[in-house]
Amino acid sequence: MRPAKRKPVTMLDADELAKATAEFDREFIVDEFRPLDAAARRRWAAAKRRRGRPTRGRGVQVISLSVERGLLRKTDALAKRLKLSRARIIELGLRRVLQEAS
Repeated sequence: MRPAKRKPVTMLDADELAKATAEFDREFIVDEFRPLDAAARRRWAAAKRRRGRPTRGRGVQVISLSVERGLLRKTDALAKRLKLSRARIIELGLRRVLQEAS
C-alpha cells in the first residue's frame, strides 16, 4: 500500500502549516537523547560507511588509457547493446587476451 501523497508545504493553509511544523516549536532538549541501542548503532555505522562501487576480486586500479576514437565508438556501441559498462567490455577483452596467451 502506498503512503498518501503529502501536499507541498507551499500549498498548505495556516492551520495545516502550524500542525505540520508543531514539532519544531519546542526548545531543543538535550535530555531527551539517550545512548544508541545495538540496532541503532548498526544503522549509524552503515550510514557512516563509505559509499561506492562494490569490490570486485581484489579491488580495482584506476588507469588512464588511450584508445583510438573509432575503436572506442565501437566499444561503446557494443557495451550499450549488451547493457554493460565500457570498463566491463574492456575487462572482458583483457581476460580473453590473457587466457589465449597462456
